[in-house]
Amino acid sequence: MAWTETTRAQYRREGLRYASDTTDAEWRTIEGLLPPPRQLGRPRTVDLRTIVNAILYILATGCQWRALPINFPPRSTVQGYFYRWRDDGTWRWLNARLVMQARQALGRKVEPSAGIIDSQSAPTTESGGPRGVDAGKRIKGRKRHIVTDTQGFLLVGQVHEANIQDPHGAVPLLRALRRAFPKLRHIFADRVYRGPQLRAAIDDCGPRTLEIVERPPGVKGFLLLPRRWVVERTFAWLGRSRRLAKDFEATIASATAWLLIAHIRLLARRLARP
Repeated sequence: MAWTETTRAQYRREGLRYASDTTDAEWRTIEGLLPPPRQLGRPRTVDLRTIVNAILYILATGCQWRALPINFPPRSTVQGYFYRWRDDGTWRWLNARLVMQARQALGRKVEPSAGIIDSQSAPTTESGGPRGVDAGKRIKGRKRHIVTDTQGFLLVGQVHEANIQDPHGAVPLLRALRRAFPKLRHIFADRVYRGPQLRAAIDDCGPRTLEIVERPPGVKGFLLLPRRWVVERTFAWLGRSRRLAKDFEATIASATAWLLIAHIRLLARRLARP
């Protein structure tokens, strides 16, 4: 993309307290999708926008919870919302709704008919929690397993130990995909997904078809493969968030939540552009 005065204005973030904060347009995109106040208990006294901005600050900078600036609400309050929305499915639901809006903005159908599956291994830290060794890539940590549509929007994502082979790790991912986007019928994948495990999962999840995108024989070095580059680009987009530079989380649930939040931030910025 060539940088012009028009594109610079679209991406400019001056006037915000932190560059990770939401603009007014971005906040309007997600405000109505967040859970309403609880009917029982103490009334909500905190501004949800400051909560979201605090979570996005952690995402963008990769800092520890204890390093959260004092401009934000107390760390325990921000963590409370992060964990609550992680456990009640808010992050998953918010991501799915924004994907539908982004597809509509491009003139596409709300639900995709085709998806692309892939995984990325990420090293873990001393935080503990489940982990394994990806022998092929020589990485001790976890795998981020995602399915995108043909535009590169993340449809579903899950995290698991790196020693779990891709065909096995894809089975729960496809089941989650069926619940979130039941109209998706075709999956593109690379050759590591060839095998009975994924075929059985596809048969179990409904009338979907699997297409293996093969590398041409005899070709060495980098090669841009049809469809496959789309999901690789999505991983590159998500990698701009420093919280995802490694897997810093003690739990699989939190690691998955940060993956979704990184994509939610991308979609909110995209939908807010004029």
